[in-house]
Amino acid sequence: MRRGLLAGVFLLAGYGSARGQCKVSSESNEGKLLAFYTAPIVFSMAGAPEVLPPASLRIGLEGEYIPKPDNAIEQTGVCFTQKSEHTSLSPVFGRPRITIGVPFGFALEAAYLPPVTIARATPNLFSFALSNAHHYSVGGARGTTLMLRVHGTFGNVKGAITCPESQLQQTSPSQPCFGTNPSKDTFHPDMFGGEVSAGFAPGDGGISFYGGLGANRIDPHFQVGFTNGNGDVDNTQVELESPVTRGALFGGFTAVVGRIFDLGAQVYAVPADATLFRLMGGIRIR
Repeated sequence: MRRGLLAGVFLLAGYGSARGQCKVSSESNEGKLLAFYTAPIVFSMAGAPEVLPPASLRIGLEGEYIPKPDNAIEQTGVCFTQKSEHTSLSPVFGRPRITIGVPFGFALEAAYLPPVTIARATPNLFSFALSNAHHYSVGGARGTTLMLRVHGTFGNVKGAITCPESQLQQTSPSQPCFGTNPSKDTFHPDMFGGEVSAGFAPGDGGISFYGGLGANRIDPHFQVGFTNGNGDVDNTQVELESPVTRGALFGGFTAVVGRIFDLGAQVYAVPADATLFRLMGGIRIR
């Protein structure tokens, strides 16, 4: 996970000697930024719903383009000095994932980003899901596959987010990032959610289309970690006043080649926050 993905969230933090906890409403710009950067990390389904044979295995990768937040919500000032944030975001986010088929139409999914520093950020994110699918045949093997799925993501991303080395300054103690050591900040995009989806295959070419609805209960928060040139420590924690629930819409297609490889694309939209375009690919072992 690239540092740029989070830089836009909390250049808003660490600009004074603020300490402790700062709770923000989900309607504040800080709250909207927290939610905006949680959306790309949602552990959505990896492809069209299907009934996996017990003990089958899929190993896959996913990647997505991350849009820039609206300029209006980059005007921050609830927890710190009001200022405008004009950020350069990382354009992509990705992770590996694994799916295991179990009896009675259930499947277990997991993904993990280990604490390996990439672009000055160290992710440590774990995602999981449990799903159940059932195929309803119409005219032979064709028909509709329905799936119910619950998922969650927990962990953090650490790095110099509020005051990276490029923004440190030693001329004015009253200005942001006064000091010589980059900040050590932590972002927690904690969430869990549920989905219902339906998929259908219009022909025999191995291509399936699907769409669905979901809801995510998100509880993101951000921990500042900056010591300025005077030795003052800013350890402010910015968080929502309470977890919020976000509705989601999604749809896409999956193409299976030779029953071994699959490729797909998905549009995942959280109307209140962001719309993402995701690409998926995997290898199947049965």
